[in-house]
Amino acid sequence: MVQLSAGILLWRRRPNGIEVLLAHFGGPFWAGRDAGAWAIPKGLVDPDESAEAAARREFAEETGTRIEGALHPLGCIRQTGGKRVETFAAEGDLDPATIVSNRVTMEWPPRSGNMISFPEIDRAAWFTLAEARARILPSQSAILDLFETAWARDQPSGDC
Repeated sequence: MVQLSAGILLWRRRPNGIEVLLAHFGGPFWAGRDAGAWAIPKGLVDPDESAEAAARREFAEETGTRIEGALHPLGCIRQTGGKRVETFAAEGDLDPATIVSNRVTMEWPPRSGNMISFPEIDRAAWFTLAEARARILPSQSAILDLFETAWARDQPSGDC
């Protein structure tokens, strides 16, 4: 069964153009990585939960900030491995220094029996679309395409 995740691409207007907020994965696997180690805050949709509600919940869990305003559906992408990600855009602003993420516990190194805990997201930053393309997970780059298309038309598009 294909998993469904949902997430929010937060964006803001700046004199140099549009910027989007991306989050960097925490933990030892992602430590020291930059290119391909950033993503939109997202997570699995619970069985009796709407994609929009899941996107809002995951954004709050991973950043410590609730998005209260309107969400604009961008569409659905398929990541490597088949997971579908329903994506929403929201215009807003937040200070990346205020990010407080939920924690994850996992065995590290693998098969060592040693359990460690770390923030799911260790930092966030604003990027121009060109900068975001250089940093986002390759399997999420289509989210930036959806955003650019919707923003150029000034209306959301796509279905999951």
